[in-house]
Amino acid sequence: MLDIYVKYLNMIEIKNIVFEYPGIRAIDNISLKIVTGDITALVGPNGAGKTTLMRCIAALETPLSGAITVAGIDVVQNPRLCHRKMGYLADFFGLYRTLSVRQCLTYFARAQLIPANEQAGAVELAAKRLGLLDRLDHFAGSLSRGLAQRLAIAQAIIHEPEVVILDEPASGLDPEARQALSHLFLELKRQGMTLVISSHILSELEEYTDHMVIVKNGKIAKQAELNHQLQQKIIVNLTTHESHDDLVSIIMTMSDIKIISSESKSCRLQMDKDSYQQSMLLGMLVEKGITVCQFSIEKSSLQDAYLDAVASPGEE
Repeated sequence: MLDIYVKYLNMIEIKNIVFEYPGIRAIDNISLKIVTGDITALVGPNGAGKTTLMRCIAALETPLSGAITVAGIDVVQNPRLCHRKMGYLADFFGLYRTLSVRQCLTYFARAQLIPANEQAGAVELAAKRLGLLDRLDHFAGSLSRGLAQRLAIAQAIIHEPEVVILDEPASGLDPEARQALSHLFLELKRQGMTLVISSHILSELEEYTDHMVIVKNGKIAKQAELNHQLQQKIIVNLTTHESHDDLVSIIMTMSDIKIISSESKSCRLQMDKDSYQQSMLLGMLVEKGITVCQFSIEKSSLQDAYLDAVASPGEE
C-alpha cells in the first residue's frame, strides 16, 4: 500500500458538488479532501446529507455539478473502475438469504474479479476478520441482525479495496461486536485502506477516527482533526460551596471559556488546555469571595465537539 500513499496524498477529493432531489438540495456546494490511510467520520443530524454524499463518492449517485475523484479516478466518468477500488456498505443492505455465508462471500469474490484460485482464501480471510468462520455453512437468511451486518461488511472488504465506505456499520451490533468492529477498522487502516464511516455512536468513533466532518443542511458545518482538537480542549467541572446567582456572569468575563451547562452552585466549562488560564479563573473566583469545593478536569469528547458545531448557527 506504500505506493498508494506516495501517489495519492488525498485518496478522495470532492470539489463543489451539488446534489438535488425534487424540491430539495441535499448537498450544497461541498468540497472536501480525505487523506489516504485516514479514517474519516461523517456525522450530523438525520437528513443532513451524509448518506447522499457517501453514495456520490461511491459512484452510486451522479451530482448535479462538481467533481469527485477516488485514487485519481473521476467517479462520474469511470464509475466501474472506481467500484473495483472501493467497498461500500449501505445503511439498509440486502443479502441473498437462500445462499450460505460461504456462497455469499464467494459470489462477491467473483464479482470483484478475484482469481478463481484465490477466492477460497479471500472468503476465509473475510470471514475470519468478521468472526464468521463458524457460520460459513449457515444460510444468510438464518443470521441475526448483528451477524447479517458482519456478513455485509465482509462482502464489502473481500477484495481488499483501497477505499471502504460504511454507512452506519455498527447498527444492530451488540457491544462486543462493536468493539471488534473498531479493532477491524484500525487493522484495515494499518493495511493502508482509507475509510469513510458515518455513525451516530460518537463515543465509539473516538476510538478509531482521525478526522471528523460534521454535515448540516447539506453543507459542511465543521471539520476537525480529532487528536489535535481533543488534546487542546478540556472540560472543567466547577462546584461552589454556596449558591451564587452571579456565578455565570463572573466566569463569562474571561475570554475563551464556554459554559456548557450551569446551575446556581455548579458549572461545566470548556476551556483551553492552559494551566495559567485555570489558575486565573480560580484566582478570580476566590477574589470575588466564591468558595470553590470542586475543580475537576475531564477529557473533551467528540460529542461535545459535535453538539457545539450542530448548535452553532454559523459555518466553519
